[in-house]
Amino acid sequence: MKIGLGLTITLIITAIVQLCAIVYAAYLVRRTKYSVIWILCIVSFAISISQHIALLFSGERYDMSYELYVVLDVVISACFVVAVLFAHQLVNHIEHLTYERSLFRKRLLSAVLRTEERSRSNFAKELHDGMGPLLSSAKMSLSAISTENMSEEQQQILQNSRFLIDESIRSVREISNNMSPHILTDFGLAQGVRNFASRISQLHTTDIEFSTNIGKERFDNDTEVVLYRVICELINNSLKHSGCSKIEISLMLNKTTLSLEYRDNGCGFNMEDVGQTGMGLSNIFSRIDTLNGEIKIKSDKGGGMRASVHIDTVPAENKSKRERTK
Repeated sequence: MKIGLGLTITLIITAIVQLCAIVYAAYLVRRTKYSVIWILCIVSFAISISQHIALLFSGERYDMSYELYVVLDVVISACFVVAVLFAHQLVNHIEHLTYERSLFRKRLLSAVLRTEERSRSNFAKELHDGMGPLLSSAKMSLSAISTENMSEEQQQILQNSRFLIDESIRSVREISNNMSPHILTDFGLAQGVRNFASRISQLHTTDIEFSTNIGKERFDNDTEVVLYRVICELINNSLKHSGCSKIEISLMLNKTTLSLEYRDNGCGFNMEDVGQTGMGLSNIFSRIDTLNGEIKIKSDKGGGMRASVHIDTVPAENKSKRERTK
């Protein structure tokens, strides 16, 4: 069998390419866990190169039996099939590692947030139980002072002192409630958000409208705390940065999905400039991510801001248990 020039060049190029593939596969054997894949590829390429070399150096007298060709082709094909199977395992392994890494990150972030909430709660309790009684005692002591023999200036000083203590008591109560709202703990998410919106409306001229179909339903503590903190963060951002005159909040429960729709009519911002790093957005995205929720924020210059949050109140593991039960 005579080998033409074109076939000779093709065989040489193919052999060079396969040799490069062998070298790179040998490099990957040392880099990856599933090295069997690359070993099988090396074997396949080596057999193929040996065929090409035998064909090149045989010249016109080359004559390989048909049975040997079939055997070599079967071996090469089998090696590639097994390599593909191992490659599939490699892909699954990589996906599993990616999932585990994501799950670990969420668990770590969730633990950080829980620790933060416990610290808030402990500090709020110490502030309320420690400073509260002291200020109340000081107020009672000032109230017991007789003003009969006092001058007008002294009475004015005493009155100012009482006013300052009243303001201190109110501030301590407000700080304690903001750090660990007892209404959220005692009455649930809807009432907690309603109470917060009401208090903010009394302190600012911004009109806050809150609507919900949630009554006395209670959810997982993490879900209630995260959503409450997210809503508070969104309201504070709007009041600080947007100059809005109206805020609309809708919190709806549809079967097992909690949906939050938030909107203000402020100055808005450019999402490309801010991204997830400014105005507390990074904190908001991180909190929602711990619940495997979805959040979308849209805003344009002069067009206000809109946020949409969806959280499944039934954890994924509970769903799988229900499905197995069925």
